[in-house]
Amino acid sequence: MTTHATTSQTDHIAFIGGGNMASAIIGGLIKQGVAPDRIGVVEPFAQARDRLQSQFGLTAQATPTAALEQVALVVWAVKPQTFREAALPVAPHTRGALHLSVAAGIRSDSIARWLGTERVVRAMPNTPALIGKGMTALFARAAVADADRQRVEHVMTPTGDCLWVEQEVQLDAVTALSGSGPAYVFYFIEAMTQAGVDMGLPHAQAQRLAVGTFVGASELARASEDPPEVLRQRVTSRGGTTYAAITSMEKDNVKQSFMRAMQAARQRAHELGDEFGSA
Repeated sequence: MTTHATTSQTDHIAFIGGGNMASAIIGGLIKQGVAPDRIGVVEPFAQARDRLQSQFGLTAQATPTAALEQVALVVWAVKPQTFREAALPVAPHTRGALHLSVAAGIRSDSIARWLGTERVVRAMPNTPALIGKGMTALFARAAVADADRQRVEHVMTPTGDCLWVEQEVQLDAVTALSGSGPAYVFYFIEAMTQAGVDMGLPHAQAQRLAVGTFVGASELARASEDPPEVLRQRVTSRGGTTYAAITSMEKDNVKQSFMRAMQAARQRAHELGDEFGSA
């Protein structure tokens, strides 16, 4: 199997799309020491190009050019519904490159067909990547060499933790769990904050308490060898205040409703692949 060198200071990397996720990855690369002149961006919106110039010193292009032929890695940070349209003018210049897609739902079969290459990796990151606290799952097609995997990890690790899944269909579950997951956390923080306000706390204090509780509990879960169920039981004394809250939530089927919501997210991720990847 042919191998390829890991991303280095001399590699050229191109981003197709220059939005928030692309910016998170670019910021990580620059912190690693990758020179801005080794990073290219194709971004059709002038405001986004100006932001990239101001934030990172990058010169982004509105449309693809033959300069993409120098690129070792192409990162696809486009919306699912625009992926195919964006791929067509890029493909003739990048068939020798490794391709990394962070577009939700679009399957690697479609990406490989549009780009004319089997060296495709799909990633499902989440928005905490913007502060280096993200969680990203990765899937590689069979033609992706071990060195290519290392290159992808080198690019994604500054945004947070990474893990590889063995089956591409698992990325739909990842999308529902961690990809959409930050929104669930924000949703519960909203509810906890509002409940605190309703019970007489100032909004700022209620929000600080809610956010701090999620941060602390998450770090405890990360550090502990015990599963979350055990950690929950330790603060749920029968007849106590936590017991009253958990009992109320169980009566309202909160856990079942939450799990159904995640199934809905997984189904929508699958539908995106069908809807925008069939052409």
